[in-house]
Amino acid sequence: MPYATSGQTRIYYESHGEGTPLVLVHGAGGNHAIWWQQVAYFRATHRVITIDLRGFGRSETVADGPDSLDFPGDIHAVLQHAQAAPAVLLGQSIGAVAALRCTVRHPDRVAAVVLANSVGGLNHPELTPLVQADRAEAEKLAVIDRLLTRPFQEQQAARTLLFLQIGTFNQAKMPDLRNMSAPGPTPDEVQRSGIKVHFIAGETDRVLSPPTARKAQSLLPGSTIDVVAGAPHSMYWEAPELFNNSLARCLQSIQGAA
Repeated sequence: MPYATSGQTRIYYESHGEGTPLVLVHGAGGNHAIWWQQVAYFRATHRVITIDLRGFGRSETVADGPDSLDFPGDIHAVLQHAQAAPAVLLGQSIGAVAALRCTVRHPDRVAAVVLANSVGGLNHPELTPLVQADRAEAEKLAVIDRLLTRPFQEQQAARTLLFLQIGTFNQAKMPDLRNMSAPGPTPDEVQRSGIKVHFIAGETDRVLSPPTARKAQSLLPGSTIDVVAGAPHSMYWEAPELFNNSLARCLQSIQGAA
């Protein structure tokens, strides 16, 4: 079981398949295991690397709870240890924030970045109020209802239970995460990195609305967006075929531009 070292913290990761590195970075309720439906799909064409950010899964945690500002360093440590550069980074939800920050800090290690169900913490005065309004609406719902639709929970009880069970292996919980609201990179900083950004958004996402995702994309000339019809926030889990097809289109576009 490979571990990279980020600062003084051991960061767990797994590598599956061969080809262009594709690094999957989980959200607040996940860890490396959450990506089982993507690993099985993409390992035939890519070297799929799944990681556990500090405090999640098999990675070590730190006193007082993980600082989200350290997450980009966790990703970078894995890229170095796995010799997986340049890699396509895909971050989902809060994992997208870490992925975008890592991209801006280490553009030589990144081929492209995909922000799934997130604007990656992009910092702009026209975008921030939209993100805050979406968050206020999401907080009116129970956490599970933000992440999975009610019909899925009712019709797929076993997969809903597995989704929740995977989260129990995390030492870190959302209230433990520090600096979650720290400003991310500005559009100018992202543009200066020279790295292409792709957005994957869900039409029925209860955490990030499509108009907010489209606004973020408009602030990054040259970026692209795929708003997937009928897809919720945890699209990768609830609607993996839709998510995998969207990501496959992104990867084809990235490869064609290389």
